[in-house]
Amino acid sequence: MLLRRLQLLEMLNAEVARLRRAHPATRPSLRENIKWLSQQVHIADLDIGAFVRACPAWQDKEALLRSVPGVGPTISATLLAFLPELGSLDNREIASLAGLAPFNCDSGARKGKRRIAGGRIAVRRVLYMACISGQRWNATIKALNTRLLAAGKPFKVAITACMRRLLVMLNAMVRDSAPWNPIAA
Repeated sequence: MLLRRLQLLEMLNAEVARLRRAHPATRPSLRENIKWLSQQVHIADLDIGAFVRACPAWQDKEALLRSVPGVGPTISATLLAFLPELGSLDNREIASLAGLAPFNCDSGARKGKRRIAGGRIAVRRVLYMACISGQRWNATIKALNTRLLAAGKPFKVAITACMRRLLVMLNAMVRDSAPWNPIAA
């Protein structure tokens, strides 16, 4: 269901982009298609929510995940579906699984930049959006991002560090069955 939702969103974004450049004669058709795709995304969201509520184990995990500011129903459902190992691995393993562990690009005496690679793209996408939202609503993420940017780190490096920190916090919360505690974060 989540994969279908992603496909619908990609189609919706493509149609919106086409609408901006479309000939006036084709715009009504595009608007109709955009409206239909928006309805389908809404239906998919409802189906995903019903599926999560139907499973008691997922209900508990979702409640823990949703207690974090910036984590909504889409993010929690994606983490539950695409990262079932959440709460059962250590920090390095969970970051590696999500593709948030930095890998070096060194060769001989040359020291290259560290880069993230591999992992589960759907998880990285939702963690990115959670951190973008978290910069506004989550004091822990905001403080980390502000500190890294003030230290001269590029935006992508700072946001990736925030994504990893958020994932590690979510992993610990699920492992310990403890809701969000901003003081402990």
